[in-house]
Amino acid sequence: MKINIKPAEGKLGILIPGLGAVATTLIAGVEAVKKGIAQPVGSLTQMGSIRLGKRTENRNPKIKDFVPLANLNDIVFGGWDVYEDNVYEAAVNAAVLERNLLDQVKDGLEKIKPMKAAFDKNYAKNLDGTHVKTGTRYELAQQVMEDIKNFQKDNGLDRVVLVWCGSTEVYFEASDVHQSLAAFEQGLKDDDKRIAPSMIYAYAALKLGVPFANGAPNLTVDIPAMIELAKETSTPIAGKDFKTGQTLMKTILAPGLAARSLGVHGWFSTNILGNRDGLVLDDPDNFKTKEVSKLGVLEDILKPEDNPELYGDIFHKIRINYYPPHGDNKESWDNIDIFGWLGYKMQIKINFLCRDSILAAPIALDLAIFCDMAKRANMSGIQEWLSFYLKSPQTAPGLHAENDIFKQLIKLENTLRYLMGEDLITHLGLDYYDDMFAGHQA
Repeated sequence: MKINIKPAEGKLGILIPGLGAVATTLIAGVEAVKKGIAQPVGSLTQMGSIRLGKRTENRNPKIKDFVPLANLNDIVFGGWDVYEDNVYEAAVNAAVLERNLLDQVKDGLEKIKPMKAAFDKNYAKNLDGTHVKTGTRYELAQQVMEDIKNFQKDNGLDRVVLVWCGSTEVYFEASDVHQSLAAFEQGLKDDDKRIAPSMIYAYAALKLGVPFANGAPNLTVDIPAMIELAKETSTPIAGKDFKTGQTLMKTILAPGLAARSLGVHGWFSTNILGNRDGLVLDDPDNFKTKEVSKLGVLEDILKPEDNPELYGDIFHKIRINYYPPHGDNKESWDNIDIFGWLGYKMQIKINFLCRDSILAAPIALDLAIFCDMAKRANMSGIQEWLSFYLKSPQTAPGLHAENDIFKQLIKLENTLRYLMGEDLITHLGLDYYDDMFAGHQA
């Protein structure tokens, strides 16, 4: 049965807290694609295909032709930042994209100027933002809501989504103020410092029924209060932490090792990067938030409690080092100590010279577009089918996260098939061999 999804009519606003390297790379990239001077490589919503029905039917449409998604030409960008630079200036400073490309879309980028950010330096100690709002937590939330409403009105938008592309906040665990919507709203009024800036944006969005996706490892919407609010306003939420670089490699390689029942003694990972994210992560409290997000991936995939002989003694170490000369070009090294038949030892070494924002931009785009579709399909609350894009996927309470990227893709594609009334695909394939199977049963 096909689910009733409202058509993607009119304009979609994508509002981004944090107009830094990732956000400006996304915005400039979309403008370049719209002008026909580049391709949206890495974006499933734009370039991905999906198989429908039996393999013999040869139905493999583009995802954007299969489900009702917003068109890139109907997207309007905006956002907030702690610095006043317009998106063109911020993109030049980020130095991710070549100046020649940026100059071809300069006019559109210069028009996008950040709104003042809801900011608390205690959550990002290495940032010295001056383009910030003032007031209590409650007043900041009201100001962000006004920003969203004004942005929608001024740009003639039919729908809006928010995608957090801001910095990683300091590590902290949920407390009583996060346990219910009532407690959270009282905390806003009390200016409770345990409410992080990212939570202020999330609250403002969800209160207005605007979907929110979290691209950082912050708690943000991964607390009972936000889940309650998302359900109350029938709004999708997705989190947390864009899956790029080293963790992307882990979610590709670790499932392969587990599939072949190869053991792992140790996995050492280190990174160097020099962008604003690297600067923020140079503070131990901010790094702790990222470390927790990255460490959980292997455990969820390898399941040492179920496979103690193979993974029970795994030693997993992660390091991130701020190295300004690299800029946005993150470099990661992995040393993996594995063992095979009869316990004989082997090693895998990976040197991944990646571009952090180049990998993150299409993720941010897809999350925004899919969250918009989820809202139009009345899919409220946690969108676990979007785990494909996320490093530390949010799940319903009591459920283990699925971090195997191949299983995540199956979940995403089957969700789309389900929404459109198509048969789910299990890859069993026995029906192609009916004669053999029937003979076996006989």
